[in-house]
Amino acid sequence: MLYRLGRGDAEVAHEQTLHGLRRLSRVPGAVSALSRTFGSLPAGLERTVFGVRFPSPVGLAAGMDKNGIALPAWRALGFGFVEVGTVTAHAQPGNPKPRLFRLVESEAVINRMGFNNLGSAALAGKLSSYGDLGYPLGISIGKSKVTELEDAVADYVTSLQRLYRFGDYFAVNVSSPNTPGLRSLQDSGHLRELLTALHTEAKALSMGGRGPKPILVKIAPDLTEQAIDELLGVCTDVGVAGIIATNTTIGRSGLAPVDERLAGEAGGLSGRPLTETSAKTVAHIHAETGGALPIIGVGGILDPDDAARLVDAGASLVQIYTGLIYRGPGLVRRTNRHLAQAGIR
Repeated sequence: MLYRLGRGDAEVAHEQTLHGLRRLSRVPGAVSALSRTFGSLPAGLERTVFGVRFPSPVGLAAGMDKNGIALPAWRALGFGFVEVGTVTAHAQPGNPKPRLFRLVESEAVINRMGFNNLGSAALAGKLSSYGDLGYPLGISIGKSKVTELEDAVADYVTSLQRLYRFGDYFAVNVSSPNTPGLRSLQDSGHLRELLTALHTEAKALSMGGRGPKPILVKIAPDLTEQAIDELLGVCTDVGVAGIIATNTTIGRSGLAPVDERLAGEAGGLSGRPLTETSAKTVAHIHAETGGALPIIGVGGILDPDDAARLVDAGASLVQIYTGLIYRGPGLVRRTNRHLAQAGIR
């Protein structure tokens, strides 16, 4: 049914799903009913990572609920944490449509959304209307398209300032392929400047509190091991709390023949073709840092075993996005149960 919405336009299905969850969360008793079906968490899943207590290691990746409109419903689907955004200092419409494509036989998605969001000020207003969500909230921040690269640091800092009191951790997105020039911020010089500014601002914003909130960096799966190692060196020097591995890829390997016709669409590829790459990247980061730097593993989780492999590779937490499109919310429940039964910590 969802695939038929908007004459097959994947973005229409995405928006209808979000608004449906938002409406559902406003119906008395609906969230509780949904939680009884999907949201009951097995014992033994709780864990503390970079100082934040998570009821489950299975989270919703950034990009699904950019503007935080359906936040009360995600916990009822079994997610142990949610990452909103990516949000930018300036509101922006994103790239021209169509910009979201299903590659069904490959169990993959190509998107070139372009950080479409209402802006960090609007997100702050939305988050202020919620009470306790019952789970940790991550906030992914990125660079506005209208902001020149030389002004990128101020752009990120503005969003951090506006949203600081609402987030339990912050993800610095420097790896989306859909904002021109953004990935150059993964270069060691640019990254050091950006992370130092954000870390300094977080310290200032937390004065009188328990210390600065965790800042994580989300990296691309297309980096060489040498580039990853250089990036990790910067993250360690600055005091980054963790790494999110990985974002979407600009590669097109692993597609089913019937989906090759869509391979030429610009944007980042997610889903099953990323399963192996994400696991290898997580394993490399874990080995390179000796397990000292927490990792959120994301990319290619379509079955519980995929999540378990990321945890085995060194991830402390995992995130799902494309898997919801091809497996539905039952994937979250099954993954939570699988990790609990396996006793994976």
